[in-house]
Amino acid sequence: MTHPLYPESTAELARKRRELAPEPLQAFKTFSAAVFAEGALAAQTKQLIAVAVAHVTQCPYCIKGHTAEALKQGASEQQIMEAIWVAAEMRAGGAYAHAALALDVMHHHAHPEG
Repeated sequence: MTHPLYPESTAELARKRRELAPEPLQAFKTFSAAVFAEGALAAQTKQLIAVAVAHVTQCPYCIKGHTAEALKQGASEQQIMEAIWVAAEMRAGGAYAHAALALDVMHHHAHPEG
């Protein structure tokens, strides 16, 4: 029998999380509601940001949940895909920018005196 890498999010799992740590769960829910509330950024924009971040953090549950919520907030499929491409560019950009660290080490290795 094959077990999925990520189990399906079920009511039983939610119950167990709530049972094991009810106070942190409630604090997280309160925090999440405040973060995603309409504010200086529209709720739809916040969900598009969340979709992008979920792809960078590679959380399958967040990807599914925030994609669904972005759609509920009126985001188009094209907007969601553009947000994902922004995430991909930022992730690749981070690797490119951090190459400066490797280049610095290579320089110091080749020129230990300076």
